[in-house]
Amino acid sequence: MANRMSPFAQWTITTQTAAETEFVASQLSRYLEGGEWLTLFGELGSGKTTFARGLVMGLTGQKTAISPTFLLVKGYLGRLTLLHIDAYRLEGMAPEEIDRQIGLRDFGDRHSVVVIEWADRVLPLLPQERLEVYFEHLPEGRSLRIRAIGAKYERLLQRWKESFYGKST
Repeated sequence: MANRMSPFAQWTITTQTAAETEFVASQLSRYLEGGEWLTLFGELGSGKTTFARGLVMGLTGQKTAISPTFLLVKGYLGRLTLLHIDAYRLEGMAPEEIDRQIGLRDFGDRHSVVVIEWADRVLPLLPQERLEVYFEHLPEGRSLRIRAIGAKYERLLQRWKESFYGKST
């Protein structure tokens, strides 16, 4: 039997401005319950930090969030704790060394949300089930291709989409 994905397992949305990207992420934050892993992929300047900032705004009300490139991990307290990880500087490191440096496997309890920029650099350490967001530059704006892996994330993606389009029949 083939592994079939539900119609809610993938979604692509286009944003024209940074403010729109932040808004899309803040909408997602409304449906986060804790324990989620959000993995962000894309080129430099494609919108990963902007998306993370929208999550921070939605979960904490804070209007500023910076990429923790030199800190590696930055925490934000709010309705849920958001752990913002920037794996950019971890390229080429062995998974065991990455885990020793930041303890990635220890994150993601039921009271927090983990968001990882440059998630491709820590793939062996990521949980099998997660929400992946792929960012791509467009001539006018950016494309966000979202992929839900696992039933929990499929339900999350469905609720997020419905916040934009309403319930599908």
